[in-house]
Order: sequence, then structure tokens, then C-alpha cells
Amino acid sequence: MKKYFLMFAFVATVFAANAQEVTKETVTVTQTTPTTGDYYQGFTRPLTFDRMIPPHALEVTFSKTVHIIFPSAIRYVDLGSADLLAAKADGTENVLRVKAALRDFSRESNLAVITEDGAYYTFNVKYADEPVKLSIEMTDFIHDGEATNRPNNALDIYMHELGQESPLLVKLIMRSIYKNNDREVKHIGSKRFGIQYLLKGIYSHNGLLYFHLQLKNSSNVPFDVDYITFKIVDKKVAKRTAIQEQVIWPLRAHNNVTLIGGKKSERSIFTLPKFTIPDDKHLVIELHEKEGGRHQTFTVENADLIRAKVINELKTK
Repeated sequence: MKKYFLMFAFVATVFAANAQEVTKETVTVTQTTPTTGDYYQGFTRPLTFDRMIPPHALEVTFSKTVHIIFPSAIRYVDLGSADLLAAKADGTENVLRVKAALRDFSRESNLAVITEDGAYYTFNVKYADEPVKLSIEMTDFIHDGEATNRPNNALDIYMHELGQESPLLVKLIMRSIYKNNDREVKHIGSKRFGIQYLLKGIYSHNGLLYFHLQLKNSSNVPFDVDYITFKIVDKKVAKRTAIQEQVIWPLRAHNNVTLIGGKKSERSIFTLPKFTIPDDKHLVIELHEKEGGRHQTFTVENADLIRAKVINELKTK
């Protein structure tokens, strides 16, 4: 009997040893293919630092709101995690308010913003009980003199409504026209009630038209602008005939002031999509005074439009 017990114990010991070996072998097989972090076994190129847009450091907290003012209207906002809350400030287009969704989140997050002028901003966001900077004013790439603000080969963000034109270039062109202040057109405008509204020039570049307008207020009463319209209408409309109008909506505006004081003069640049005018129609530009009657209207013919000056070089300084 004792002999059988010894034999049984020996068999059990051998079986347990084999089971341990199988278990060890299984674990070893599982760990033989660890991840290397390499994409597609080395068939891709790594991103180098000259391709990186350095992020700004941003601190947020739960009990206070951080406001970021951008030089142009905000078109896109992306939050890295649910730890952050962000939205445009009520009644504004270029102010973003950011705060923490919960107290003392430990992991760093990020925030990305694209503005209407085609600029891209990125932030690394951390939690702080008392952020040092609660109101932040960002500058665009034109005014920021730091070479490290963006890579040398940085690309502009394109907007659907501007077609193949860069929003940043549109901004530069409008600024150049305003800075140069040339009068290319000398026969189009209106004058009444002490108000003179002039078309100083029409410019063309890459499928867009730029209208340079000037408003002179010779009276002592300020002129409060209600709205400006660009529309193509029939030249001659018979009585009892519906007027066919095609409104052309401006895509961008530079120095679009809404109040011109007495004895003051202001100029504005409007960017419009490319268009032409049929022979039996003309472009009507209307300026309406808010709660007033000193409205101004003048027309632009197709012959004036097709003579738009082509922009080949910029002078912005």
C-alpha cells in the first residue's frame, strides 16, 4: 500500500511540474511581441520639430473664467478632453471663454482654435487654483515678431467662401489698399444732405473683387451707418413689373466703421466674390443711415467692373 502511495505522489508531482512549465511557456509566448511604437515597421518618416507649431501655455480653474481675445472671428474650437469647457462669449465673435469642468484635474489637456483670417492657435492647458493670466490677448502672425511662433513652412487655413485664396492674403490685400489710399475710380459716387459716398477703386485678385469706399460727412451731425448692400438690379423696370434683384454679400471687410462723426471722413474695404453684370443690369451700392434719411446710392456698370485693377504686388508698410 505504501508503495502505491509513493507512486501516486510521484505522478502528481510530475503532472504539477508539467502544468507549471506549460503555464510559464504560455506567458512567455504572450510577452515575446511587445509594441515598439513604430508605425508600419519603419516605413514612415518621423515628424521633425520644424513641422511643429509650438503651443502656448494656458492655466484654467474651476471657479474663474479665462477669456482669450483673438484678432479675428473664431471659426473652429476643439477641446482635448471633457475636463475643459469653452465657448464664444455672448454677443462676440472673437472672444473665447475657457474654464475647468471639474476641480483639480490632474492630466494636462489641449485646446485648438482657428480664426476667420486663417490663423491657427494651439494651447497646452493645465489646472491651477489661481491662474496668473485671466484675460489674454492674442496677436496674429503678421504682428508677432517671434520667429518661433510658427514653423517656417507653415500653411494657411483656407475657408470655403474664399475659394482658392488664403484668408491671410485677403487680409493683407485689404490692408494694402487701405494703406495706399489710391483713387483709381473718379466718376462714381453720390452726394446729398452733406454726405458724400465715393467708390475710390475696384481691385481684383485670384477670383475675388475688392471695393474701396469712402464716406465723407461734411455736416455737423454724426452719420450712424445702418447697413450697406451690393445688389445687381435691372436698369429699366416697367411699371407693375417685379424687380429682379441679386444680392452680393461681402465676404470680408476692413475698417467697416458704423459711426462717422461730424466733419469726419472714413474709408472701408469690402471683399466680394467675382461676378459680372449683364448688359441690361447694373450694380447698385446702397448706404442706409440708421434712424435717419440721408441714404446714399450709386451704380456701377459692367464696363467699370471689368476694368478692375489687378493686384500684382502689396505695399503694407
